[in-house]
Amino acid sequence: MEFWPEFLASSWGKEFVAGGIGGMAGVISGYPLDTLRIRLQQPPAPSTAGPRRPPSALGLLRSILASEGPAALYRGMAVPLASVTFQNAMVFQVYAVLSRAFDSKNMNEPPSYGSVALSGFGTGALQSLILSPVELVKIRLQLQMIGDKGRQHGRLGPVSMAKEIKKKEGIRGLYRGLSITVLRDAPAHGVYFWTYEYAREQLHPGCRKTGQESLGTMLIAGGLAGVASWICCYPLDVVKSRLQAQSKPRAGQLPPKYLGIVDCIRKSVEEEGVAVLFRGLGTAVTRAFVVNGAIFSAYELALRSLFNNN
Repeated sequence: MEFWPEFLASSWGKEFVAGGIGGMAGVISGYPLDTLRIRLQQPPAPSTAGPRRPPSALGLLRSILASEGPAALYRGMAVPLASVTFQNAMVFQVYAVLSRAFDSKNMNEPPSYGSVALSGFGTGALQSLILSPVELVKIRLQLQMIGDKGRQHGRLGPVSMAKEIKKKEGIRGLYRGLSITVLRDAPAHGVYFWTYEYAREQLHPGCRKTGQESLGTMLIAGGLAGVASWICCYPLDVVKSRLQAQSKPRAGQLPPKYLGIVDCIRKSVEEEGVAVLFRGLGTAVTRAFVVNGAIFSAYELALRSLFNNN
């Protein structure tokens, strides 16, 4: 059998290690840009709540560095970093299993592009069950405003934030935004894997069967896959961030601003225009290229190294 990544998934241990390494490389390389994306996606604060948020990513970056310090760009990173080994390994393993299942009659050939898209779609839907609570905690941590970077006592850590959400909202609270996460991730992963497979084959013809592409091909194909997947799902990501930023109201408090997916889209567009659904897209696309180039490169190289050393 020819050497190509999907058919190397014969050992769950090696696949998990390679997937985890790829995921961690992606988190570390792109987390500061992710923090900027989350903050840009939020509705503007009332004028009485303090200084207005800078409208551009560069302006926001300067503001965060000046008022909160560089560490604020990495706030909440422990949550995705701790979970990313299992999550990313699962994504690549499930994708490998599904791609083989959809093309079971052609085991000596790479899966068709149609099978790749269907496998990615199924993978995205399944991984949402893990990703949704992780992203909920991450978003809440990223939106903590401390103003004075020297005042640390009011800030919650990842575990404390998760406990706080569970205490106030129950298990269902940890899965706030699950529906919109599935709606975002299932088609996005279909586009993601299809774009990667198509791009690497165009950049290095025959590499889907031989697995002999260069590091540059991995970086570019992975980056393009990330960009394509984010462009197709970005408006849903804006809605997801806003829904997950809301907490369940306590007794006597007003209901949350957004009552669901459709209500969030309607109110956001009415108040801020259609452009709000694409706010922060430039930051997200830049991050996606860097992160996913790192993910696929680290994954492919780690997997090859593990199997060559066996």
